Amino acid sequence: MVLDFRRFFRASNPSRNLDLSQFDDQKYYVDFSAVRGTNLIKELGRTIVFSEDEPTCQLFTGHIGCGKSTELSRLKAELEQKGFHVVYFESSQDLDMADVDISDILLAIARQVSQSLEAAQIKLQPNRFLNLLQGTVNLLNSEVTGLKAKVPVVGDIGINAEGGKFSLAVGIGEITTKAKDSKDIRSLLRQHLEPRVNNILEAINHELIEPAQKQFKQQGKAGLVVIIDNLDRIDNRLRPSGRTQPEYLFVDRGEQLNKLKCHVIYTVPLVLAFSNDKENLTNRFGSDPQLLPMVRVQERDGSPCVEGIALLQQMIMARAFPDLEPDQRLSLILEVFDAPETLERLCKVSGGHVRNVLVLLNSCLKKDDPPLTRDLVEQVISQRRSELSKAVTPEEWKLLRQVAQQKTVRGEEEYQTLLRSLFVFEYRDAKESWFDINPILAEAREL
Repeated sequence: MVLDFRRFFRASNPSRNLDLSQFDDQKYYVDFSAVRGTNLIKELGRTIVFSEDEPTCQLFTGHIGCGKSTELSRLKAELEQKGFHVVYFESSQDLDMADVDISDILLAIARQVSQSLEAAQIKLQPNRFLNLLQGTVNLLNSEVTGLKAKVPVVGDIGINAEGGKFSLAVGIGEITTKAKDSKDIRSLLRQHLEPRVNNILEAINHELIEPAQKQFKQQGKAGLVVIIDNLDRIDNRLRPSGRTQPEYLFVDRGEQLNKLKCHVIYTVPLVLAFSNDKENLTNRFGSDPQLLPMVRVQERDGSPCVEGIALLQQMIMARAFPDLEPDQRLSLILEVFDAPETLERLCKVSGGHVRNVLVLLNSCLKKDDPPLTRDLVEQVISQRRSELSKAVTPEEWKLLRQVAQQKTVRGEEEYQTLLRSLFVFEYRDAKESWFDINPILAEAREL
């Protein structure tokens, strides 16, 4: 079978997330749960399914790029098969991740949920919510008119382009778009909305979620699930109070995020799993954040994890030949690489970080056509190592040597130094978890 290079190149784009509701993307999916040490998506799903009408709120975390969005897409597809109406969205579409407050998150949830419910033809009468938003709009326009040449920041809330019909999603969208683009408007918006957060929560529950749940039950559906992705990308900056932004949002204000009367999953920054406030976080939400580890490419003792390497090879070959069965793909390795060992080298050096695999592969494909040679792969690895090494200080090299010996990372400071920078990865098997150096860095002469 001839390799379709253009299709392969597009499928190997590391910034593209799989949408497993799409048939074509399902061909690229590989289930890594057997070599992550746990099947977290199964656990998240079982918590929702067996809780039935009792709302649940779960936290999901892991390295950026380790595959969380793909796994949440898989969860969405599985829950929809079980009769749930699932609202999945990337919060970064609505929020400035460097500057987020509770009211911003709740408005984003309200917009995405109302938009999904309107598309599903769920009948809503969000009069209280519309009045709240119209008051917000009037305030913003009166405060900003002089600065904007008397052009309103946003128009009247609730009338869609076709006229006459209320559209809460359109109204909220106008506000959130302007707020995301302007620090001044965000500040004005928060001054007005933060004292009204409990009112917003009540409006979301009573005018969106509860009517939807009732109508879904009448239709024979299992209920509503909301999945908020990309909140793990929230900046770790300090707020004026001295608390970091993740601590403030999920610990100090976590009780409010836990008040939605439907099943909710939030992605949260990995730093919270290493914070002194982890126990407080667990108490707020009733369970620990579920952490998605790396795909194992080696065991704790340094021996290769054959199954993990084989699954990463399948991930690459699926992008080259998505219409073939796994065994058939492997018979065509020489169409993509000059030798099976070159593909294996690429998988091992990625450290089991899913996006790293695609970053390395994509860099190779930008430089030359398949079959990719070992020399080309080593050139790309060397360039990547050089870029990573530039950011490592002498003190950090010392910490990396400790990780190599002890396989541990302790506390928020070491997290910030090692994991946030992708110098170190976390792995798990059926018995334990451990840390190890990113294999690209592990080959640096400093180590």
